[in-house]
Amino acid sequence: MIHTPETEAAFARFVTILGRGPGRSRALTRAEAREAFAMVLAGQADPHQVGAFMMLLRFRGEDADEIAGMAEAARSALGLEGTPIADLDWPSYGAGRTRGAPWYLLAALALGRAGIAVLMHGSNDFSAGIGVGQGLAALGIPACGDRVEAIAAIRDRGFAYLPLAAMAPPVEQLLGLRRLFGLRSPVNTVARLLNLGNAPAGVDGVFHPAYIDVHLGVAERMGRPGLLVLKGGGGEAERVPLKPATVHVWRDGTRSELTLAAVEGLEAPTPREETADMLRAVWVGEAAPPTALATILATIELGLIATGRAGDAAAIWRGRR
Repeated sequence: MIHTPETEAAFARFVTILGRGPGRSRALTRAEAREAFAMVLAGQADPHQVGAFMMLLRFRGEDADEIAGMAEAARSALGLEGTPIADLDWPSYGAGRTRGAPWYLLAALALGRAGIAVLMHGSNDFSAGIGVGQGLAALGIPACGDRVEAIAAIRDRGFAYLPLAAMAPPVEQLLGLRRLFGLRSPVNTVARLLNLGNAPAGVDGVFHPAYIDVHLGVAERMGRPGLLVLKGGGGEAERVPLKPATVHVWRDGTRSELTLAAVEGLEAPTPREETADMLRAVWVGEAAPPTALATILATIELGLIATGRAGDAAAIWRGRR
């Protein structure tokens, strides 16, 4: 839909609420955020209004009610309600400047082989490391073009990757505004919390610990059965076990925390050492760098914790082939 003077005037009130100045501005309610983001996705706001809206949201700081309303609007626009197609939702939207290979991808693939169906979705356009798409290409595994292909991939290998551009082009375009602003917007958080496959559990990595409460708060507001959040490597749902980590779990209406110990004797690799060829070599058993293997096992453990399933990460890794 093309924006009109009437829709622009209707949207202007949301910009006014957010930007009217110290002591007068406020966060949007959940209902207001839902209405505003639905208008953005429908093309009812002028692009200048959209830019102002996004940056005001960022400047004020992310709010669980606002993000929940925006996520609900996106899920409604995408028609995501329905039967779960996966056990575990795995967003990948990190943009770490020091990232190397996506070892979390191998953990997700191994979990899929072990019977925990994983739907990974994302956009790695702003990552300095190897994106999921590039990693899958090195493994000879295609990305999915739509939900039907994702269902078939999960049936065949227990894992599917849906690029956000294939499933939600309007949301992907909004993420791309980072090129103009030089800053991420709250849409990055919205995308992580879309749960494209309606999975009962999810793993989610954040770069800044302050976002942990926002993600858990959104899960609570949206009635998600389960979500695990941690400060992950490069903002991904990946646990690098060079130091202890605290994981935060929302499950069945209750929050809990679990501290995981570091693995001794590991050395931090440099990103240059982690190539797509190395990723493939580790997957097929031709290479076994200690830190990469420990990262994979620790990340498999995240999937087990998130889904509430018992299992041995090392056995799951050995059973991938």
